[in-house]
Amino acid sequence: MSIKKNFVYSSILTVSNYLFPLLTFPYISRVLGVTNIGICNYVDSIITYFCVFSAMGVAVVGVREIAQVSDQEKKRSNVFFSILSINAFFTFLSIIVLVLCVLFVKDFQQYRTLFYIGILKLVSNLFLVEWFYKGTENFSYITKRAIIVKTLYVSSVFLFIRCQDDYIIYFLLTILHLSANAFINIFHLRKHVILESINIRFSPYIKSYLIMGMYTILTTMYTTFNIAILGYISGPTEVGYFTTATKIFSIILALFTAFTGVMLPRMSSLLANHEEGKFLSLINKSMNALFIFAFPAITYFIVFSPEVIYLIGGKGYEGAIMPLRIIMPVILIVGYEQILIIQALMPMKKDRAIFINSCIGAVVGLILNFLLIPVYGSIGTSVAYCLCEVSVLCSALFFMCRYTKYQFPFREFIWHLIFNIPLIVICLFIYSLTSVNPILKLLLSGGGVRMYAYINNYYMMKNQLFIQLINNTKSKIWKVLK
Repeated sequence: MSIKKNFVYSSILTVSNYLFPLLTFPYISRVLGVTNIGICNYVDSIITYFCVFSAMGVAVVGVREIAQVSDQEKKRSNVFFSILSINAFFTFLSIIVLVLCVLFVKDFQQYRTLFYIGILKLVSNLFLVEWFYKGTENFSYITKRAIIVKTLYVSSVFLFIRCQDDYIIYFLLTILHLSANAFINIFHLRKHVILESINIRFSPYIKSYLIMGMYTILTTMYTTFNIAILGYISGPTEVGYFTTATKIFSIILALFTAFTGVMLPRMSSLLANHEEGKFLSLINKSMNALFIFAFPAITYFIVFSPEVIYLIGGKGYEGAIMPLRIIMPVILIVGYEQILIIQALMPMKKDRAIFINSCIGAVVGLILNFLLIPVYGSIGTSVAYCLCEVSVLCSALFFMCRYTKYQFPFREFIWHLIFNIPLIVICLFIYSLTSVNPILKLLLSGGGVRMYAYINNYYMMKNQLFIQLINNTKSKIWKVLK
């Protein structure tokens, strides 16, 4: 399947991961309240950390190794069961440690019911095996399955969540949503792997599995574990503010994340075939796509964050406005990171460099979180998150320039920055219209942002990637109309 089709399916999948919860979040936030939302997110952040330890480097190593043998059924099956066996061992260890923590850590005991439900998430995460389907570039199946399960999840939320005390049911439904995906994936696997004469081997994968696992764990220390620190120091209400802001941020970043996820197996194939020229060309196209996407999104959501927070959370979530404004530039930073790390360093198997990146981010993130959270709460962890992502980006850029002939595209960056200034003026003008309804203001400004982005990239900057995309879209529409 082509990169374009994979990107379309992956975009639908990734956006749906955030869009479907967004459909329920305004309802959930009003029914459960900011404190109960904070409790669920606090517990989930800790469970997610155990999931990260149990999965270790499977998301990267699994995709990479399966992609290299995707057209060889016997080898594919051997690789799959070998990596799954390693994953099962670490999942078993994680469940034991989680149970011990619930029994002996005082802060965990008050939420023991939620933590015990979270064990199901660990088991489901093992059998989800999404890495296998991504490695075989089977994005069509993943997307269709996910849409069906998410539709059932959204319906269940509106059906069963009625009052503040239903936060345990809400947490359970969220876990069961993952379990359903895992069950369907395992059932569907019989079409892609064989059980006869399976040769399970750990040695070819364990080193990369552990190194990439440490990368993932350390990365989680400043992307997820900060929520646990925030909840422990400042309480669930501050967690509610921060997670509301990051939920919106994650939705915006989702589309570009879909693109990088599609590119990993393709970049691995290019390097395996020694096609370095095409490899660097795709890196440059990815950077261009990031600039087209990131600058308008950052401008829009920084200016209109009060209206966005009110629309999503309602009254009582005003504390999420400033965290949202602080973390919005991270779209550009994390997007660039994903290009350098997921599209370049991972396919190049520069695991040591990736590990160093995560170490830097974890150290900076932990220090800043413990310094800033006690004083500034959710605002403090937002600043810490932004700065540690900057440190990771600088490290990744250093290694990228060291291993390849890549250079930061200063000229393109400056041009996009300059041509974004009129958009800032347009958004500030619409924001100043105090007599306009907030929802109408969002719609007007959203239309203005899209129109300006089109004019800017098509006519003013004459961006070839954007022009090609628009022309291809027009031709397809014209064929349909004919």
